[in-house]
Amino acid sequence: MPDKNKGQRVIAENRAARHDYFVLEAFETGIELVGTEVKSIRCGGVNLKDSWCEIIGGQVFVNGMHISPYEKGNIFNRDPRRVRRLLMHKNEIRRLYDKVRQEGLTLIPLRLYYKDSRVKLELGLCKGKKLYDKRDDMAKKQSERDIERALKDRQR
Repeated sequence: MPDKNKGQRVIAENRAARHDYFVLEAFETGIELVGTEVKSIRCGGVNLKDSWCEIIGGQVFVNGMHISPYEKGNIFNRDPRRVRRLLMHKNEIRRLYDKVRQEGLTLIPLRLYYKDSRVKLELGLCKGKKLYDKRDDMAKKQSERDIERALKDRQR
């Protein structure tokens, strides 16, 4: 069986998304980019923080994703925060649209990565966390750290 993550290299990750939302499902999507944007991504000039997705007219678009202008791109550079189209199958888009509309869920970009030589975006179908959920998560992480420390000290 081939390895699912073979040839994948993460470019940018939206860590705040996992803190602020419960990720119910994740989808792999392609992203429509211009040449200078791809070059800028290869230099690491991407930020997914504060980005979200919306479905308009049967197409998925990502908003608020910042791709820095390419240094040597001159007139070919585009607006760093322009709206970019995501590439998904029509039946996946319909299913997502229904869930977002009926259940009040959100579409959040989780990470941007290379799959072989192509740039892919992992899109999460998310439900917002309440403040007490965030506190529970932080308390669990803290208790796990304390247990790890105690075990480490015990082994000495």
